[in-house]
Amino acid sequence: MKRLGVKLSLNDPRWGSGKDNKPQANEGKKPGEGGPPDMEQLWRDFNQRLNNLFGQKRPNGNNNNGNDGGDGGPRPGPDLSGGMRATAGAVAVVVALIWLASGSFIVQEGQTGVVYTFGKVSHTTGSGFNWRWPYPFQSDETVKVSQMRVVEIGYRGNIKNKQTRESLMLTDDENIIDIQFAVQFKLKDPVAWLMNNRDEEDTVRQVAETSIREIVGKNKMDFVLYEGRDKVAFETQQLMQQILDRYASGVLISTVTLQAVQPPEQVQSAFDDAVKAGQDRERQKNEGQAYANDVIPKARGTASRLLQESEAYRSMVVENATGNASRFKQVLVEYQKAPGVTRDRMYLDTMQQIFASASKVMVDAKTGSNLLYLPLDKLIAQAAATDAQAAAARAAAQAAANAPPAAASLPNDLVPSVEVNRLRDPRSREALRDRESR
Repeated sequence: MKRLGVKLSLNDPRWGSGKDNKPQANEGKKPGEGGPPDMEQLWRDFNQRLNNLFGQKRPNGNNNNGNDGGDGGPRPGPDLSGGMRATAGAVAVVVALIWLASGSFIVQEGQTGVVYTFGKVSHTTGSGFNWRWPYPFQSDETVKVSQMRVVEIGYRGNIKNKQTRESLMLTDDENIIDIQFAVQFKLKDPVAWLMNNRDEEDTVRQVAETSIREIVGKNKMDFVLYEGRDKVAFETQQLMQQILDRYASGVLISTVTLQAVQPPEQVQSAFDDAVKAGQDRERQKNEGQAYANDVIPKARGTASRLLQESEAYRSMVVENATGNASRFKQVLVEYQKAPGVTRDRMYLDTMQQIFASASKVMVDAKTGSNLLYLPLDKLIAQAAATDAQAAAARAAAQAAANAPPAAASLPNDLVPSVEVNRLRDPRSREALRDRESR
C-alpha cells in the first residue's frame, strides 16, 4: 500500500486534498472544524495511482485529479474499470502463488510422507523437501517409520497402575494369573498402517491381549510363573505377528517383555504359603535323595561283599568236599590193597587230630579197674623246657668242640627226656604189636 502511495493515517495533513495539496472537501472551513475525509475522493486517488503504476491514461488524456483547465464545465467521471481489473489481477496472482506454495512440505529423517489424491493414496515420499498439488486436489501425511513404539498391556506408565481387565487371565489348570507386559514394535508399511487401521495402537493392544490369553490358556500356572516365562513371551510375539500380518496392519513386532507375572493380590498371601510349602517339600525331597545316595551305595557294596563271601565259601566247601571225596577214593584204593595198615594209619591220624587240641587224657585199661591219667599239658610244658635245655646243651657242646678234647658224657638231664619222647611216640613197635593183636 505504501508503494501504491495510499496513506490511510488519520494524521495525514492531505486528507481531502487533491494532487496539488489543495483542499477540496474542506474548502472554506476553518482549521479544526473540518469533517471526516471524503471516501469517494480517496477511492479516486487510489485508482489514479493504480493507473499511473500500470501506465493507463484517462480517456480525455488528462491525469490531473482537479479541474481540466478548460472552460470550467463539468468533468466526466473517472474511469474505474481498468484499475479494478488490474487490482483483481494482482490479487489473483498473489493468491495463486500462495496456493501453489501451500503444496510444499518437508519430511524429516526417519519419516515417510504419504500423498493422497482426492483422499486416495497416490504415492509415498522420502525425507527432504517435497511438493504436491495443493488442496483440494492432494493432501499429505507424515509417518515415523523408524520410531520404536511401545504398547502397554495390564498397566499404564507404571506397573503399580494396574489395568485388571487386561492383566487377569485364566490358565490351563483353571487358575487366575496376573500378567503385565509391554510390546515394542515399529512400522514396516506406512500405507497399510494408515489405511487398514482405524485406531492403530488400540489394534496392537487388542491383538497382544488376545495372543497372550491364548498362550497362557494352554499352559499350567507354575509353568507360566517360573520356568516358562521366556517361552510364553516368544510364543506371544510369534502369534501377534501372524495375526497382524493377516490383518495387513503394516506392523513389525520387535519384542514382548513380561514386566510382572504373579497371582492376583487377593490370594497372594495364600499363594506365598503354598510356594513356601512347595519349597519345603523340595528341600525334604533333596535331603531324602542325598541320604539315599549315601545309604544305597553302601548297601549295594555290602550286598556285593556278602555275595562274594558266600560265593567264596561255597567254592571252598565244594572244593573241600571234592578233595575229601577224592581222598576217600584214594584211601579206599589203598585200603583194598592193605586193610590193616590203612586202618591203623587212619586211626593214628584221627587220634593225632584229637589229641592236638586236648590237654588231659583219661585211659581206661581193660585188665584193671584203675584209670590212667595223662597230664598232657604238663608233659608238653616239660617237653618244651627239655627242648630248651637240649638247645643249650648243643650250644655248649659246640663250644666244647672248639676246646681241647676230653671225655664226652651225656648229661643226666637228657635221659628222662628221651624216655618221655619215647612215651610220646605213638608209633612204637610195642603199640603196633598190641593193636595188631587186637
